[in-house]
Amino acid sequence: MYSNRQLKKSDAEIICRFPQSEEELFYMFPRSTYPLPPEQLIAAAEERRCPTVVTLENTIVGYGNFINADSGDHCSIENVIVNPVHRRKGVASYLVKSLVEIAFTEFQAKYVRLSCFNHNTAGLLLYKKLGFSPVEIEQRQSHEEKIIAVIHLHLKNKNIHT
Repeated sequence: MYSNRQLKKSDAEIICRFPQSEEELFYMFPRSTYPLPPEQLIAAAEERRCPTVVTLENTIVGYGNFINADSGDHCSIENVIVNPVHRRKGVASYLVKSLVEIAFTEFQAKYVRLSCFNHNTAGLLLYKKLGFSPVEIEQRQSHEEKIIAVIHLHLKNKNIHT
């Protein structure tokens, strides 16, 4: 059974091995360079809110956080990554649902926002399955200077009426 806890500095080296390619790291952390240095992950986590690690029997299997968390408004999920050995086993669903629960209960967020690059099909399908809806498409440039789209998605808090 999965559980979650706050990130510890000692977790960073393990999490930095999760992205298996430059493309996977781009999905997780677009401003980083491959391979992701543990110090950069820790520095980013210290600037974010609720850096969350998912574990399974004391093994780190996932990571994510909020780039911002505005009480009473919204929270934005970022840096979602799953241990390659544990992919397609429900870790990402558990992680995103856990962060959504934190957003709605601890921050009384009206909605949760996340962004996904157009070529990250697995991510887009997961977020749709979890109830997120696209609200905006933004043009960006990849590391290879190709034009790509980032799709911004929202999940409304059904317990808050706006």
